[in-house]
Amino acid sequence: MLAVVGTVPDDDFPIVDGIVSVNKDSLLIGNHEIDINRGTAALLASAFMACRFFGKPGPTAFLVGDTGRGFGSRKLYEYLVETLPERHYISLAFHYIQPDVDWHNKVLFAIDEMEARPLLIADAGFMYAAKMSGQANAYDVFTPDIGELAFLADESAPHPFYTRGFILHENQQAGQLIERAYAHHNAARYLLVKGEKDIVANKSGILDTITGPVIPAMEAIGGTGDIITGLLAGIISAGYNIQPACSMASRISRMAGKSADPHPATQVAEIIQKIPDCMELLIKQQPAGCTCDY
Repeated sequence: MLAVVGTVPDDDFPIVDGIVSVNKDSLLIGNHEIDINRGTAALLASAFMACRFFGKPGPTAFLVGDTGRGFGSRKLYEYLVETLPERHYISLAFHYIQPDVDWHNKVLFAIDEMEARPLLIADAGFMYAAKMSGQANAYDVFTPDIGELAFLADESAPHPFYTRGFILHENQQAGQLIERAYAHHNAARYLLVKGEKDIVANKSGILDTITGPVIPAMEAIGGTGDIITGLLAGIISAGYNIQPACSMASRISRMAGKSADPHPATQVAEIIQKIPDCMELLIKQQPAGCTCDY
């Protein structure tokens, strides 16, 4: 099974722990209904589509409301520390949550107490906390965009706001940033770098580059990066090796975007609805033997 940790932009939203489902443009969990627009809700909806395609249960969500002040995130950190040691997951994905190095480390200790350690995926705030705590190598996959990759590559930056200018310079190529991130032990076992070109890499270098289909309108649609991370988490939880799962997630996301025929006003939920057909087209063509590598 897959579990996803994240937040929704509503300070009154309580801690919720349960299996999610999707109804058109809404995420359903217990008595709660959440719009699928972007952020963790979009990630969860994409993961749900992948899990359902493979005949697996929907992902478990650990959610709380937080509009950026961190109060909800701290409550969720505490809940995870108390809860995770008794849980069993194949993969565990961390998404938008206020970075807190001390609580991040406590969560890793709780994961170490689990009977079987899940594959760990981190995006956004949790990825920041992992790097800031010096624990990046505890993770199996990070899913940064190019700006977040620059932060990982800057060994001195304590926060993305302080990434040094020469690292952010446009002449810095993704390959150089990836090499630098690994040299300073600030990267997970694998990286899926999201951008105009999606790049799959590990410490040996770039493994795959996905360049198409190219849909310029998707650049204006919030949540498309969350789709990729959700697909990745769902595909890994179905038993695929990390490297092909990263490539598949990128390609399916791009195919779904093309299928939705988007324009700048298109909602991310419209793209997510196209995922099952695109998975049918791509994943059914994959060679046999893509099993777990952990």
